[in-house]
Amino acid sequence: MSRFNALDLGLVVRGHGRHYIVEDSDGRRFVCHPRGKKSDAVVGDQVRFAEASADEGVIEAVEPRRNLLFRQDEWKTKSFAANLDQLLVLVAVEPVFSESQLCRALIAAESAGIRAAIALNKTDLPGTDAARERLAPYRAMGLKMFEVALKADREGSRATLGPWLAEQRTFVLGPSGTGKSTLINLLVQDAQAQVGEISQALNSGRHTTTTTQWYWTDDGRTTALIDSPGFQEFGLRQIDAAELWRWMPDLREHADCRFHNCCHIHEPGCGVRAAVEAGRISASRYRIYGEILEELQRKTW
Repeated sequence: MSRFNALDLGLVVRGHGRHYIVEDSDGRRFVCHPRGKKSDAVVGDQVRFAEASADEGVIEAVEPRRNLLFRQDEWKTKSFAANLDQLLVLVAVEPVFSESQLCRALIAAESAGIRAAIALNKTDLPGTDAARERLAPYRAMGLKMFEVALKADREGSRATLGPWLAEQRTFVLGPSGTGKSTLINLLVQDAQAQVGEISQALNSGRHTTTTTQWYWTDDGRTTALIDSPGFQEFGLRQIDAAELWRWMPDLREHADCRFHNCCHIHEPGCGVRAAVEAGRISASRYRIYGEILEELQRKTW
């Protein structure tokens, strides 16, 4: 008999250093730490844990994951969350979003097998048409797109996003100022209370904006939003340079090339380059592909 059979099964809803908040099947939450020095659990993980007291426990094992969303640069790997159903990339009319960061997030999700959508916020502001134009290639790719004004039209925004979010585990990604906190507070009734309670349990109140946080939006705990801190860079060093194009649907659609190992930069008979020249792949998307490819080709291990 496995030594894990008698252990509780729990969900990691937040982590800070070597301490985690783990929720059991009844909704009870425990402050847990991993046995031993290694700490590899992330928010969204299912873990086997032993109760050490009324509100504390020890993580004995992490259950196998169905996916993991993460970024990797030259120095470190940063895991966002595990076992996700979907990714919502939140961008805004203001501040102007980085298309490179948007591309990178979508590539990371595609390579992890996580479906994604984009929500454009602050569509009540001037400049909405310009933002729509920048997002046109993503709409053309068939990516799910939403338009919301989270502050100006709360009920309309809830009605727009609610059906897509229902009964799913959705990771919300976006730069500072986009409206992630507004979205969380709109859909999670006691969001600030949850943050406060967990921070008090972890004694990490100063770190509430730098930690991935799991929220249930309903009493039945069927719909979850996972919020994460903002970041400046999104490394993709986990991607093989030769496979990069496979994780960009618009490039993949046109990769009917003369050479099977075409990198879509300089080879003759390249279907991707022909599609760019014909306007079937956006010039900006192709430029970003080239920038990321160059980064990946330079990486050393």
